[in-house]
Amino acid sequence: MIIRGASEHNLKEVNLVLPKGKLVVFTGVSGSGKSSLAFDTLYAEGQRRYVESLSSYARQFLGQMDKPKYDSIRGLSPTISIEQRSASHNPRSTVGTVTEIYDYLRVLYARAGKLH
Repeated sequence: MIIRGASEHNLKEVNLVLPKGKLVVFTGVSGSGKSSLAFDTLYAEGQRRYVESLSSYARQFLGQMDKPKYDSIRGLSPTISIEQRSASHNPRSTVGTVTEIYDYLRVLYARAGKLH
């Protein structure tokens, strides 16, 4: 994935290349722009592009999403974001249900999956 000119919040024209199929970690001191890049730029743009791919009927229920500030992003796949919070005490909970990623994966596979 190639990001050029990311300028959301405290980011200043950030350019970077992220490898596909690898675990990528953003580290840095508080206020260095980790969340601005990960959530406010990459996640927000992935969500915006996903919503644009839906029918106009479906989009009317989701509302307008603002485009993050950047010059270009190439190779961005559909995105999900997991909110940090304390774990559930339900014995039937799984990582998928606690993080709510299960619901997102169901939608992703329903829209982008290939039937075999």
